[in-house]
Amino acid sequence: MKSSLIAAAEVDRLDTWQKYSAPMCGACISTCCTLPVEVKIKDLIRIGVVDEFEKGDPPKNVAKRLQKEGIVERFNQKSGIFTLTRMSNNDCLYLDKKSRLCTIYEKRPDTCRNHPKIGPRPGYCAYQPKPISRQG
Repeated sequence: MKSSLIAAAEVDRLDTWQKYSAPMCGACISTCCTLPVEVKIKDLIRIGVVDEFEKGDPPKNVAKRLQKEGIVERFNQKSGIFTLTRMSNNDCLYLDKKSRLCTIYEKRPDTCRNHPKIGPRPGYCAYQPKPISRQG
């Protein structure tokens, strides 16, 4: 009997990433949710952490507030890109610890909506299978 081992990708080694197919998501531990998430002001408004009225404020001021609140870890003033905070284990701030599902899925940023069409290796993902639970 042949065993079919599924190789787990190493997030930092793009050559280990696997060609993406939709069924992979349900069997994965949400490895993509450990990558840095770059967002724009419109994403922050959709998520609900920035008010529509703040759109006209200097982005640097918005970034300072969001950094104090622990929502944003970095802001690139040149590009206008914010990077969402990750937990100490690199999980996205909005990834549920137990279910490994996004807690803001309907409002998720464009970066997440477009993964893996865009990203470090377009068309590929850092698939890591969920552990097999053995009952006995």
